[in-house]
Amino acid sequence: MSAGRSIITLSQSWGTPHKYVKTVKEVFGGYIDLDPCSNEYSIVNARVEYLLPKHDGLKESWNYPTIYVNPPYGIDKERGTTIKNWLARCAHAHEEYKSQVIALVPIAANTSHWKKYVFTKAKAICFLYDTRLRFLENGIDSGKGAPMACAMIYWGNDYQKFYNIFIEHGAVVDISNLHGEHIGIDRNTLKLAL
Repeated sequence: MSAGRSIITLSQSWGTPHKYVKTVKEVFGGYIDLDPCSNEYSIVNARVEYLLPKHDGLKESWNYPTIYVNPPYGIDKERGTTIKNWLARCAHAHEEYKSQVIALVPIAANTSHWKKYVFTKAKAICFLYDTRLRFLENGIDSGKGAPMACAMIYWGNDYQKFYNIFIEHGAVVDISNLHGEHIGIDRNTLKLAL
């Protein structure tokens, strides 16, 4: 996971820390239906897991009520995908299937993928207080912090529940007012502005 930076590591299996898995499950009512980018060391324990790199979760169904995504942050040269593809699927799952989706991603507010799939599609963002989030490396807390600040993005319809549960972990912001229909402009005008 590199979030646009070059990071040399022996592991591509950077897992979500325990406290965030617990928090996501709390938002979702106790369990996660789908983890589309899991790995052999994951502690998420979703009902359905697509294990990377053998199983490409971008090509599989996301028709599940609750989805948690901790995507690869770097470029997948073999598949030609980036974090942009994962964020697009998050937004699509919410729009198409009414899924509740939470994604743990690096903060990249100046990028086109944040403008297209987060600011105009998501309901809320939790900017995590852990500015150097300690991912689990191959299932173990190695004590090393990530080189970037991260956020939890929420595509769903229960902002208040997301806020009440995630507020202890960061600054939670309702971004639904950034959606074109809420501020009186159409999506084409909003796309031009972004």
